[in-house]
Amino acid sequence: METSGTVDYPARHESFERWFQSALGRALLADQRAFCDHTLASFSGARQLQVAVSHRLPLASSTDYAQKIMTTPRWFPHIPDGVVVCEADELPFPSDSMDLVLLHHAADFSPNPHQVLREAARVLRGEGSIVLIGFNPVSLWGVRRLLSRHPHGPWGGRFMFRRRMEDWLNLLGFSVECSVTRFHRMPLQRCPDSGREWPRLRRVANRFLPLGAYYCILARKRVYGRIPRQSAWRTGKVVTLPGTGTVGASRSCRGQPRTVAQSRNISLKQEY
Repeated sequence: METSGTVDYPARHESFERWFQSALGRALLADQRAFCDHTLASFSGARQLQVAVSHRLPLASSTDYAQKIMTTPRWFPHIPDGVVVCEADELPFPSDSMDLVLLHHAADFSPNPHQVLREAARVLRGEGSIVLIGFNPVSLWGVRRLLSRHPHGPWGGRFMFRRRMEDWLNLLGFSVECSVTRFHRMPLQRCPDSGREWPRLRRVANRFLPLGAYYCILARKRVYGRIPRQSAWRTGKVVTLPGTGTVGASRSCRGQPRTVAQSRNISLKQEY
């Protein structure tokens, strides 16, 4: 039970995982899997990490990564290999260790959604990719959440704005490569049209009104090249010798073995 002013996130994680066993939940997960498989089919690398509310909801199975790791916020008996028990906002992985990170509603069901993105950015290597999936508040599903009396299933999530998540990614040094909303279905289990996808509505909505139940953002971690800092040498302290260039102990030369010619040049500088 949740008391006033507190949120029982473990209970919401469990409720959300159970909801995926319903007809509407299975349809949503199938759409997310199909989109990830299509978008990430050509991706490859050393390590893929999926951060989610449960390890029983895998995505991006078609990618070519040597190691695929998943996280779960709760301990289960007989947890399979490759599953790590941890919170989404405190990942126990080294920095710059992952090539692809998938956040499957991890920010929606976390008390610190911004920290979830920070941790994903930290463990992701330079030029690595991140996939962020979350519920869209500007949709019929967002209206359904506002009208819901109980925070069960997806209605216990945050439903944060897609533009806000894109801004957070930009601040963390990412460039957004793809951002769409999907799954234009009624958020009702017993609705006659709940199992139907409307292709024309989907095309119009994606172009003009992003009203899909969830958004998917694909972004790449930017890496800025460092400009080498040059020392301000005074011309009176530098000797230029023919064929050998400028003699000086720059930072890029420290610790490198010296040739006989270089040793002679340094001795000339000292005499000068």
